[in-house]
Amino acid sequence: MIVVIIAIGSITIGLAFRSLLVEQAKAGITATSDEIARVAEASNALGFYDPATVLDTLANKEQLDHWASITQYIQIDTPQGYPIGKSSNMGDLRLGAIPAGITQRFTFARDTDGAPLIVLDRVLSRAGKTIVIAHVAQRLDIIDRETRRAQTILIYAAIVACMAVVLASLFIARSLVDPIVRLTGAMEEIGSEKLDRRLRWKRSDEIGRLAATFDAMLDRLQDAFARERQFISDASHEFKTPLTVINANAQMIRRWGDRDPVVRAESLDAIVDESARLAAMVGGMLTLAKADSGDQIPKEPLALNPLVADVVAHARERAAQNGLELRADLALPGPYVLGDAPLIRQLINNLVDNAVKFTERGEIVVTVRHDAGHARIMVSDTGIGIAPETAERLFDRFFRGDASHSRTIEGTGLGLAIVRSIARVHGGTVSAAARPEGGSVFTITLPALDLPPEEALLTEIQ
Repeated sequence: MIVVIIAIGSITIGLAFRSLLVEQAKAGITATSDEIARVAEASNALGFYDPATVLDTLANKEQLDHWASITQYIQIDTPQGYPIGKSSNMGDLRLGAIPAGITQRFTFARDTDGAPLIVLDRVLSRAGKTIVIAHVAQRLDIIDRETRRAQTILIYAAIVACMAVVLASLFIARSLVDPIVRLTGAMEEIGSEKLDRRLRWKRSDEIGRLAATFDAMLDRLQDAFARERQFISDASHEFKTPLTVINANAQMIRRWGDRDPVVRAESLDAIVDESARLAAMVGGMLTLAKADSGDQIPKEPLALNPLVADVVAHARERAAQNGLELRADLALPGPYVLGDAPLIRQLINNLVDNAVKFTERGEIVVTVRHDAGHARIMVSDTGIGIAPETAERLFDRFFRGDASHSRTIEGTGLGLAIVRSIARVHGGTVSAAARPEGGSVFTITLPALDLPPEEALLTEIQ
């Protein structure tokens, strides 16, 4: 397409150049014709008009040769159209007569050598009476020669331009298409077992940024697959223990259950306990899957104070059984968030349940605060605290912290992982830290809603 445009442009420029030269030739012969008219008018300067004097003046060969040039011819005719004077360079050439009724015209003709001419035929008159007819001709062969020369230059320029375009296109295609082909090949080669492949292209253009984005995507995919494999491995390990216990006790019931009621009762109790543990783990995994679904969770404005107060009220008896004091410290007015009430309730309950499990004495305080457009829920305890090296891993799935405590404290290892997933799906964060005075504090930060007072009151009442 670009080559065609260049060719059309070259032809157009050539035609425009010839048209310009022809217009210049017309201007030249028009100027000569005007000079002849002025001489004719000057011959009557004394006020006495004599047609013969005018004809003699204009037909003078020296005068005609003065007006003529190598490429310009002059011919003077009588009013009847008979030639009475020609410039010396015309030789046997005779320019045609002008038709009656026409006072001026441009025509094209050829000289005795066949060279093309452009001719201006002009009738010079006085008081409505024809005095003389002047013919001024300009050879166009020089114009044609210059036009051909210009066209040749344009053709060579067009060829060079086309070659430059082709070379530039090949270079651009190679610099753009080849990396894309390589990128496509790398994408086709990468599978779940080849996620360690990276392009690592050092380019500062769009292709380089695309490659860097592709490498970053692979990093995220590799991390996701690694977490998925770790999750499957951890889940298999966690499921293995209760399933083994259930299977072992079922075998004991089959062998000795009919003969020994004690064995039957103990085995059934173990099966019930381990089945409940399995159900809890499956429930936790379903909650994680729901939290990970994100956009599928319906959300509405929620008042945090009633949710926290309700969770604390239901967990207070469980805490008292462990000799712990559980209380809520609520902000007034309380913050509002956009979320799913059951999930937010489970988030708070998991944090409280975790604090009850790992606190032997003292108190647990659930604090709600509202500041800088954020709602904060903080669960602090006076328990065993958190080692700095395990603070981040506490929210990993199936991570149980200190092995000495994990053996004595029941749990699935999914509670805090569920807390993090619920916080994330609500646009929030969770963190854990040790308290200087002992124990630990877990902090949930969620985006707060700015509701009008009447709407907030209605939401809290509902």
